[in-house]
Amino acid sequence: MWRVNAKTMKKNGRSRWASHAVVTVVVVVFSCFALVRRGQSGEAELPVGSHPPALSVSHFPSRLHAFVWRNWGLVAPQRLAKVVGGSVDDVRRIATSMGLPGDPVVSTEMRQRGYITIVRRNWHLLPYEQLLDLLGMMPEELGHALREDDFLFIKLGSLKPRCEPISYRPPDAPARRRAAEIKQLVERRFPDLQLPAEEKRFAFIERLSRPQQTERGSSSDDASQQHGEADRAVAYGLSDDRPADERLRLIYSYFGSYGDPLVDASLDPYPDGLLQRLARMGVNGVWLHVVLRQLAPGGTDFPEFGVGHERRLANLRRLVARARRYGIGVYLYLNEPRAMPADFFERHPGVAGVREGGFAAMCTSTPSVRRWLSDSLAYVFEKVPELGGVFTITASENLTHCASHFRHSACPRCGGRDPAEIVAEVVATVAKGVHRSAPQARVIAWDWGWNRHGDASQTIARLPDDVELMSVSEWAKPFQRGGVAGRVGEYSISVVGPGPRATRHWALAKQRGLRALAKVQLNNTWELSAVPYLPVLDLVAQHCANLRQADVDGMMLSWTLGGYPSPNLEVAHRFDVQPNATADRVLDALAAQRYGKLATATARRAWRQFSEAFQQFPFDGAVLYRGPQQFGPANLLYIEPTGYRSTMIGFPYDDVDGWRGRYPAEVLAEQFDRVANGWQKGIETLEAMLETVPKEKRAEAESDLRLARAAGLHFASAGNQVRFFLARNRWLAEDTPRDVREALGAELRRLLDREAANARALYALARRDSRIGFEASNHYYYVPLDLVEKVIHCQYARLKID
Repeated sequence: MWRVNAKTMKKNGRSRWASHAVVTVVVVVFSCFALVRRGQSGEAELPVGSHPPALSVSHFPSRLHAFVWRNWGLVAPQRLAKVVGGSVDDVRRIATSMGLPGDPVVSTEMRQRGYITIVRRNWHLLPYEQLLDLLGMMPEELGHALREDDFLFIKLGSLKPRCEPISYRPPDAPARRRAAEIKQLVERRFPDLQLPAEEKRFAFIERLSRPQQTERGSSSDDASQQHGEADRAVAYGLSDDRPADERLRLIYSYFGSYGDPLVDASLDPYPDGLLQRLARMGVNGVWLHVVLRQLAPGGTDFPEFGVGHERRLANLRRLVARARRYGIGVYLYLNEPRAMPADFFERHPGVAGVREGGFAAMCTSTPSVRRWLSDSLAYVFEKVPELGGVFTITASENLTHCASHFRHSACPRCGGRDPAEIVAEVVATVAKGVHRSAPQARVIAWDWGWNRHGDASQTIARLPDDVELMSVSEWAKPFQRGGVAGRVGEYSISVVGPGPRATRHWALAKQRGLRALAKVQLNNTWELSAVPYLPVLDLVAQHCANLRQADVDGMMLSWTLGGYPSPNLEVAHRFDVQPNATADRVLDALAAQRYGKLATATARRAWRQFSEAFQQFPFDGAVLYRGPQQFGPANLLYIEPTGYRSTMIGFPYDDVDGWRGRYPAEVLAEQFDRVANGWQKGIETLEAMLETVPKEKRAEAESDLRLARAAGLHFASAGNQVRFFLARNRWLAEDTPRDVREALGAELRRLLDREAANARALYALARRDSRIGFEASNHYYYVPLDLVEKVIHCQYARLKID
């Protein structure tokens, strides 16, 4: 294990897995995070894992050129110059030598809302000391982000590639020649690169933040028209008088900061415009991820807790008050008590539980830990009494209580206890604290991870009477794709729920008199999260119809992905408010409202084609989390094997075996092709529909078409990538006959050309629409310049094959 600490830096110049493999992954990442702590000397240390050599960037003239390219327009040239020890003119000459504009427009949002994008694109370029300079972060800040920002270090592979520092040196003659070649290619293929993008990155935040002007009762929404003025007022954000027993429809912000969302009021996850739009689509709850020790003081038991809690609670109070004006409650996501580093237990040795790496659980079998958990929540709800409630995950990737990773037998206090008893005790402690100050607040226990995602009837039987049970709707639903059978773990739109695990758990909850809630994904999933919603409305409508039959008491509509105010959410809203709703009635009315009556039949045909195509998606936990579809054409086609394993929603690399899960590689490629080919039919139908869309609805129709095209390019690219790397491996094999190798070379060139074309097409779409490529917990998977790099890389790889 390698270590990088702040003292050395100064001296040098500066969801979620859906399988049982979660335990192994978490143990690994906690071992790596043994280094994210403050040592006795005061220096902060950052995790490096196995620390293998970084990937080559040989398609660029040098690593310096790659650094300038990948950060141009995202980070100010002044900071780039500082990081490499050159002048602004030096880095500008590097940029323009490759055809980049000399005066880039740098988004002020990128440092605050896109830092994960910056980390990811420099992960193989910069050592930590230069990465910190680039980000303007202290080691403690980056360490917190790597650990708490939705498992970021796992997404990066639980390792930091070994990178030599980059220092400015004037390019030599070969580098200048290669830069000139790149410039020539850029000017020929991307003549608009010198012009400002049609829409800057994060422009959608400004757009969604502006409230829409509506007149009371003037909606064309037939779902609202059949109710009274009070209902329309609620739907349009004019009242907070919603009934207390209303079915919950809970969602996450499309662009909310995940790690510490309350520390900076300027990064408002729920501006008024977004709240208004969500309220109009029936949303009555929004949620935030919080770390409890940041929201409340620790009392006499843990006096070090609570630093900065007053500022966070003040921001939370303001958000709760604003949300209530739109009839929306604010909910806290709790994953507690969080494991703590070793030095914490030097001060509190009596509460240390199960250990993983340099961290240990705060054992909930000790009265002081339960007292802190309950008192902290009572304090939060006393200070912010109008909070809607909380939902808990008690067996997640994070180590929390001693049974959270099924290793409680290693704890002397928990070893003789039933894990279901421990989980239920944690939920009861949470409920006790919340309801001490706010009896009306809802406490929702999510069964994610209980009994290793198996039957959790023993846990449900032990839950207190004042909580509600939530289960992933589609969990354990059987399906077959490409002749391969499987069962859903989570996060599927392509397999319509509910599945047997959820229906059993809901039934057990209702037998206890508890409310039963469905966790669903209606906009998008890790099947594809790089667009805000997928136009598979037939599948969404069928799932909503099925849940009506299942008689659930509400829905959580998204995880960190899927929070965009979309037509998909409108489908769910209509099923909630229309007693006689059927899939056809809802979709016919929505199509007419969105595109006009003349376009209704064509829109329905397109939605049906998209839905049928998406049912060919090669669903598997490995495909979802490690496949190339999130990055699509932005993922490079490496001509030499990288040696890296694909990571959880982070780096696909060239790891076909890591992508494919239960599918043979050829079947994986074929299924992506089937999705892409069927999807193209839907695109062609939408294109034809535009001729019949009224002028006032044309912009929205064109927006929907743009997102559909982007999604189709992702699916097509995923199939191309599987086929490319299979052919590359055979092409490189020493025992491949010469004639076969020549045929494989022709196939590789064909795929490179096809991917270059996909990258150019996606580039044009992304420059026009800032939503494309973005997801809240991963920020931008790619920006338009990455798609230009893909074309450069394809040309470079083609020369290598030739």
